[in-house]
Amino acid sequence: MADEGDVLTDLDNQYTGNGADNRPTAGFIAQYIKDLSVENPNAPASFQWQDAPSIDLQFNIGMNPVSDEVSEVELKINANATCESGAVYMIELVYAGLVGIRNLPDDQAHMFLFAEAPRILFPFARRVIADATRDLGYQPLMVDPIDFNGLYMQRLQQKAQEEAAGAQQGGEA
Repeated sequence: MADEGDVLTDLDNQYTGNGADNRPTAGFIAQYIKDLSVENPNAPASFQWQDAPSIDLQFNIGMNPVSDEVSEVELKINANATCESGAVYMIELVYAGLVGIRNLPDDQAHMFLFAEAPRILFPFARRVIADATRDLGYQPLMVDPIDFNGLYMQRLQQKAQEEAAGAQQGGEA
């Protein structure tokens, strides 16, 4: 039986003349909840509070190499709801995926890991957050879609500007 489910296995068996598979490949091997913390610290009193909660959402993207061709991409989401009476709920989620990449230039692999992979993981993480808030006894928190590609490009521009400013300061010394 072939390696079913291995995104790095060439499924159409079209190899180059020397027998090597050197075509670019990227895909998900698995996705999973790596860490989930859900707190409802003031229940049941918080169910009686009348003031609308303020929601603070924080996102972060991390990447951990697993092997030469496999990396773990982590989408970290913190959702905290508070009102004048106190904390309503706190949710910390790390939703991760194993990503296989072969024969991609470094800049394209980096973009896949930090823009495309989080975009693919996001709907699943969003569902976990919505389910968690609903299971806490509140309205499901429906996180708005995020333009991960736009954020990635913005971060690259910011980094280039920082490097240019650093080079100017280094040249003036």
